[in-house]
Amino acid sequence: MKILGVSLFFFIFLAPFAFVTVQAFTGTYGINYGRIANNLPSPDEVVTLLKAAKIRNVRIYDADQSVLKAFSGTGLEIVVGLPNGNLRDVSADGDHAMSWVQDNVLAYLPDTCIRGIAIGNEVLGGSDQFSGFLLGAVKNVYNAVNKLKLSDVVQITTAHSQAVFANSFPPSSCVFRDNVVQYMKPLLEFFSQIGSPFCLNAYPFLAYMYDPEHIDINYALFLPTVGANDPKTKLHYDNLLDAQIDAAYAALEDAGFKKMEVIVTETGWASHGDENESAATVDNARTYNYNLRKRLAKMKGTPLRPKNVVKAYVFAFFNENLKPGPTSERNFGLFKPDGSISYDIGFPGLKSSSADSLLLSLKTTCYRNRLMSI
Repeated sequence: MKILGVSLFFFIFLAPFAFVTVQAFTGTYGINYGRIANNLPSPDEVVTLLKAAKIRNVRIYDADQSVLKAFSGTGLEIVVGLPNGNLRDVSADGDHAMSWVQDNVLAYLPDTCIRGIAIGNEVLGGSDQFSGFLLGAVKNVYNAVNKLKLSDVVQITTAHSQAVFANSFPPSSCVFRDNVVQYMKPLLEFFSQIGSPFCLNAYPFLAYMYDPEHIDINYALFLPTVGANDPKTKLHYDNLLDAQIDAAYAALEDAGFKKMEVIVTETGWASHGDENESAATVDNARTYNYNLRKRLAKMKGTPLRPKNVVKAYVFAFFNENLKPGPTSERNFGLFKPDGSISYDIGFPGLKSSSADSLLLSLKTTCYRNRLMSI
């Protein structure tokens, strides 16, 4: 594909002044469409489910061709992923980054509404296998997007687990871990320049499982509770997710990035688990995800950032039967592999008799939806 030519002078001298902030999230609710399974509905059926549930924002963890083709013409807004295993090559070679963006993003625009690229997932805070490649990959992918004149359409991000924090309670005490700062600080500096948010995978489920003696499960499930107070800020928290988000804001402020927005890129609750995962029940999963929907529908911020409306992608669309790890890892889905609901939080299941006819009615364009959201 032909790339529009831009002079070297522009990129060396003017590019720092050409950053445009792009929003990859419309509204407040989205969903992660993981596919580590061998029994899932077809991508076309997934589109039908998404439209029936009126879920517009979707994240995938790669750039699967069948998914991107199925999303074409539907107006659904998708964030694709550059897997961790690609970071080394993309970081080392700008041409490799350009080829990846051309093949996996440009080739599907504008019919498929790709609104973002997630560079890796939870790269920092665990093993350092890919840490040294993250910033280079981010910069090379952004440069490719910018050269292709897509920087006002496609947002560049990366999602972090809570393992990047040294502590998270009280929220105001949260800072980045010492062994993470060397990678995190320059990454945040670049994201601050290009207007990208801080993406957080936040799981009250995991926090409760780690410390059930000190965390009230009602606090984790958005149920009535005495809550928690932050002695430094004097702020009161009535749910754990808000506290986790504000902990991220505190860490960002400590690092010098007070104005950066936090978006929750994963949150959810397992409906089934091993014997030592007693909180992983259908009732708890239903309660968390139902109350999460209500929380996001309020379009409000957190105690520390009341003006920053909370946005979140729930994890996950389906139970994924091939995921490794404890049983809970395979049971975060709102839907079962046959398209029926795992439990009722207000979403309809897949009705095969009407799937084809409904899919044919979904041909609204990405740009029309974008205009309607302005």
